Amino acid sequence: MTKIFGHRGAAGTCPENTMPSFKAAIESGADGIELDVHLSKDGVPVVIHDESVDRTTNGKGFVKDLTFSQLKNLDASYLFPEYSGKAFIPSLEEVLAWSSSSDFLLNIELKNDRIPYQDLEEKVIQQIFTYKLQNRVILSSFNHESLMLCHRISSELETAALLSERLFEPWNYAKTLSARAIHPVHYAADPHVIFHSQANGIQVRPFTVNDEQTMQFLFKAECAGFFTDYPEKALSLKKK
Repeated sequence: MTKIFGHRGAAGTCPENTMPSFKAAIESGADGIELDVHLSKDGVPVVIHDESVDRTTNGKGFVKDLTFSQLKNLDASYLFPEYSGKAFIPSLEEVLAWSSSSDFLLNIELKNDRIPYQDLEEKVIQQIFTYKLQNRVILSSFNHESLMLCHRISSELETAALLSERLFEPWNYAKTLSARAIHPVHYAADPHVIFHSQANGIQVRPFTVNDEQTMQFLFKAECAGFFTDYPEKALSLKKK
């Protein structure tokens, strides 16, 4: 059964990577949520997509140059003014604490492909185990060295290689990383890739799938899952 993950929550209808967005995705019936993690200046894992706060908040500067106290006071109601004063940058711990009382899946993307945050992997994994979420979390990254480090820290956790382009036999490449899944850009997930990857024990979950035609194709192909900004739309199609 194809799993539906709310990309940055329900980013099509709520401010991305905020608690209102995550809650909306789960309330819509999504199987899981996807979120992005950086480290603040004082070493706190925080949930935001970009390396800087400029696009999604009323602040300026790089996440790595701002303390968690400074970050959490920013308004993150980007594109959705009705959420002003209600949407903020959460810590990873806040999201995990909220998640721990439910049973949905969490895809945590480590955003360390541009800035090499020191000890990001250790800190994230420690929090996952603190909240006993190791069986419900997938760690993904475009930084595949980071995924190898995650596997060395804990082979119990599922890792997934993010792929921004087509690869030859990506299921074999994933195995060299000890990854259990690939998360390719949606146009690189053709029937051949989906079938052979999953036949070789490698789950396929494309990103970011927002059009109905691609959603229907992935349901028909029995793809393991996909990430969408519109989980409610995906759920409606899935029921049909």
